[in-house]
Amino acid sequence: MSDIGNHTELLNMDQVKIDPVWALRIPANLATRRQVLPFTLQNDRVLIACKDLNDEQSIQAVRRYISHPVDVVAADPETLFEAIQRIFQDTVRWNGNQSEPVRIQFTGTQVDPESENIVAVGDEIFHAALIRQATDIHIEPSSVDLRVRLRVDGLLDDYRQFPIAVHQPLLSRLKVMSGMDIAERRAPQDGRFTLSSDHNSEIDIRTATIPTKHGERMTLRLLATQTQDLTLGRLGMSSPDLAQFERVIDRPNGLILMTGPTGCGKSTTLYGAIRSLINRKSLNVITIEDPVEYVIDGISQVEVDANDKVSFHKALRSSLRHDPDVLMIGEIRDEETAETAIRAALTGHLVFTTLHANSAVGAITRLADMGIKPFLIGAVSRMFAAQRLVRKLCQKCKLAYDMPEAEAISLACPELAGTTVYRAGGCRYCAGTGFMGRIGLFEFIVYDQEMARVVASRPDETYIQQLLNERQLPDLMDDSIAKLTQGLTSVQQIATVISPY
Repeated sequence: MSDIGNHTELLNMDQVKIDPVWALRIPANLATRRQVLPFTLQNDRVLIACKDLNDEQSIQAVRRYISHPVDVVAADPETLFEAIQRIFQDTVRWNGNQSEPVRIQFTGTQVDPESENIVAVGDEIFHAALIRQATDIHIEPSSVDLRVRLRVDGLLDDYRQFPIAVHQPLLSRLKVMSGMDIAERRAPQDGRFTLSSDHNSEIDIRTATIPTKHGERMTLRLLATQTQDLTLGRLGMSSPDLAQFERVIDRPNGLILMTGPTGCGKSTTLYGAIRSLINRKSLNVITIEDPVEYVIDGISQVEVDANDKVSFHKALRSSLRHDPDVLMIGEIRDEETAETAIRAALTGHLVFTTLHANSAVGAITRLADMGIKPFLIGAVSRMFAAQRLVRKLCQKCKLAYDMPEAEAISLACPELAGTTVYRAGGCRYCAGTGFMGRIGLFEFIVYDQEMARVVASRPDETYIQQLLNERQLPDLMDDSIAKLTQGLTSVQQIATVISPY
């Protein structure tokens, strides 16, 4: 037994990143009866949380299911009990197309992929995704096996490899759940179903298949519908940015637009803004989305139809007849939607939306390229924002160092050379990765009379950026540097999402 088991601090399992690859190796009755839980692999050793370091009988029982060397860690009994309950005693119900939901009870018994228990294989994958808080499940066949990967914090992690014989039965089951045609294997298909569980509320799952050389692959997008933690304060905005953002969204009308690449958290920020507003005011809020990512009580959410019966433009135009105070448009994709959104902002509505652009300044020229008159952009705009997501350093093991000159130059900030910054370490809490969760990077352009006048004259993007620089308004890089020096993220993470040149 290594010195990992000699820490005096009891492990708080509420703060631990539990790896289902190891947690699901042991039967549920062993975990619950003995209060033991293998939870991660670190330095090629499996860490086992237990309430009693001297309980050799329980540790030996766990060893029978794990082929790796193990280290035992003393855990806080209460949080260990809750973690085991969360993992093994969760009841999942499939709300499919049937009149009665199908109950899926996961007992934690190790799945034998050689067996024909495809239901158990699928249930294990779902539970693993819920444990890891994955946003996507990728089921990918090859010539020899079936690989399952989970997207967690923006990165794809390998979960398990199953025998290729599992592929077709597993996809057939998931197709049935999704309302797809199980006989169609040569054309892409889309579907959906809902899982509800005791600990995770409802999970809306969107499925898509596409034929590949080795058979159909399937991607499942998990859209968590619980929104109790969806607040502006959890997004990572600095105190001045948060105060500024809350002031702008409190305006009675105008256009608030978020920009950034797919998956950077734009919609999450707008959901947080809506939650903030409806918690303080009685408002009629209508959203138009593709798909609805979070279900929020007290607002009307319209989902765009894939067959174009309910397009963004049609839904937006119709929603204006329902006396909304606030409109959220999932994305401006075409000139018609842009024009209707501008018109809604002009006629007294507060409009939230997103647009694919590289920067907040770039959104101005993008709207102009869509055919929106520059004077209208200046008249209705209240705030344009750019957003990125980076992985957040584990605060228990981050390592301080003085930034070398080469790194400072790579960020186009040579003056930062010698500044204390941080890099990823690796500990039992973060599964040795050095990271826990993600944090947003933000850039805001708040419109005043001068800014509106400049935009109305349709200058090029370079001129607008020069004006912002003269006014010393912080940009994405400034926010990145602030979070870097605060020890929230690393130089490498910033370099993956922002180019300083």
